Amino acid sequence: MLTSDIGSNTGICYSSANIWQIVGYILLAFKIIIPIILIIYGIIDLGKAVVGSKEDDIKKAVKQLAFRVIAGVVIFLIPTLISVIMGLVSNFNTTAKNDFDECKECIVNPGGNSCVTAADRAWGTD
Repeated sequence: MLTSDIGSNTGICYSSANIWQIVGYILLAFKIIIPIILIIYGIIDLGKAVVGSKEDDIKKAVKQLAFRVIAGVVIFLIPTLISVIMGLVSNFNTTAKNDFDECKECIVNPGGNSCVTAADRAWGTD
């Protein structure tokens, strides 16, 4: 593919934008639901330990809550990590950059205009 073909209807991200959009919506749901669930479970465990009044159980519950909060933050930052990785991959050449930018947009912002347009093209509803 020549550099004059940039933005043309080729590339794996162009033809699979609908799949990347679905992945983006799944990640968005995970990004919201999983940290909330982890924090709720941590609070419940900590509450049980405090009610039980055993110092060892409280220390264990606090440690477990800290791990759950860290896991929640990591899950929340997955789209940013994907964006960085896609940015590194897309530095190889301009054609790959444009193709990967379309994938990245659908993963990070599945409801965005460019992703919706690309997904509609991929579904054939354009």
